[in-house]
Amino acid sequence: MKLKNLTTNFLGRNLFYYEKIDSTQSEIWRLIEKRKIKNGSLILANIQTDGIGTHGRGWYTDEVNNIAFSCFIILDCNINKLSGITVEIANIIVEIFKDRYNIDLEVKEPNDIVYNNKKIGGILTETKLIAEQVKYMVVGIGINTNKENFTKDIKDIATSIKKEFGIDVKTEKFVADFCNRFENKIIKRIGE
Repeated sequence: MKLKNLTTNFLGRNLFYYEKIDSTQSEIWRLIEKRKIKNGSLILANIQTDGIGTHGRGWYTDEVNNIAFSCFIILDCNINKLSGITVEIANIIVEIFKDRYNIDLEVKEPNDIVYNNKKIGGILTETKLIAEQVKYMVVGIGINTNKENFTKDIKDIATSIKKEFGIDVKTEKFVADFCNRFENKIIKRIGE
């Protein structure tokens, strides 16, 4: 599988697609450990059985056609350059939904995308540091686009695009749009 409409130099150009995987974030770390990953590589899954959320919480993509992906970016910059990056990433996601679907979502800092105080998505940003220098960054994104069944413990605090707006979001288009904006707006700035 290849992402169409990519305008990036590297982000998303090397794509690994899984119909089902434990976690896109964990898969990137496994590939890093084996030294089998290129700059800009992206892991995309249709179903994620053991996704990683913030503070080690789970993020389950147990129904098809929700968004679950992680990307790997090689950097060589001071950690201070990444201050606020998770919120910047969240703002890109909110911007895409506004531009493409005329949907107004909000960012709940530091890493949640919400609608009417219910969580629709989240971002997990992890880095490899040597002293104060960031060597690479792994960004994981999960968005409830089509999820319709929520367990009792989260049904009052989580929702999805489909449930709220009745809209089908095309995963490949969304991910390509994200890659284009993320590389252009954030990665270029970090590299300056």
